[in-house]
Amino acid sequence: MVREVRVGSVLNRHRKRDPWFLDDYSVNPYSGCSFNCLYCYTRGSKYGEDMEGGLSAKVNAPEVLERQLARRARRGEYGFVALSTSTEPYQRIEEKTGLTRRILEVILQYRFPVHVLTKSTLVLRDLDLLREIDRRAILPEDLREKPGRGVIINFSLSTLDRKLARILEPGAPEPEERLKTMERCKQEGLFTGISFIPVLPFLSDSEEKLDEMIKTAKNYGADFVFVGALTLFGKGPSACKTLYYKFLETHYPELVPEYKRLYRIFWAPSREYQRELEEKTKKLTQKYGVKNRIL
Repeated sequence: MVREVRVGSVLNRHRKRDPWFLDDYSVNPYSGCSFNCLYCYTRGSKYGEDMEGGLSAKVNAPEVLERQLARRARRGEYGFVALSTSTEPYQRIEEKTGLTRRILEVILQYRFPVHVLTKSTLVLRDLDLLREIDRRAILPEDLREKPGRGVIINFSLSTLDRKLARILEPGAPEPEERLKTMERCKQEGLFTGISFIPVLPFLSDSEEKLDEMIKTAKNYGADFVFVGALTLFGKGPSACKTLYYKFLETHYPELVPEYKRLYRIFWAPSREYQRELEEKTKKLTQKYGVKNRIL
């Protein structure tokens, strides 16, 4: 059951531009997510207590966004709008509600650039709007040369292993479907890439696995590749940390002590691990000639 809610605001202005994703704003047309990924960072907050059962559609989001973007446009406050940062903009309910498509229409009307973050094949439905936004968007002055594009489409994967993905991302399309969707977006002339965020310690973060992932992304036409570490938040029964450890205990009990050593009492792995992951990523992206950042 999807609840319909009305909101007073939908455009979030960030204190500073995200250095990886380049967004100054974010819009989330839904709360909760039917893709139900076990590792989703929102599970560590009140918004992720019941990811699928608590799904809400912000039915007046396009109208609210129109007012908010009109005000920003009058002031010349153009910047990338991330769609979405805490939920999937193209989850199954989108086929019925069309909220994301209507939001893109508003973004096009006011000529803002957009960064689409997705795991879904449904993004292909909106290629007509995305091509037009890419052509007409007004970029902030410092982004007009690089990336020089009004649309960025970013597909998220944590692994290429289909069986592992089915357990961790039970509602999402299979990894190969996402790669083929990215390839289609690239063929349509759009700027697109892969976020291997999060990679999974001892499961998809070895140099061999990363080599395969980055090589595969390149072969499917990725303009860029991000790699980021798994974060584990929260203490409650529905928190991502709780659920992820249950997953390990069921499928990889031998890894539980390794994770506890790696994370200790923190939500992120050790700085040494993150530094090594970054070094491996830089080496492999250079090997395959693919950007490790958008800029």
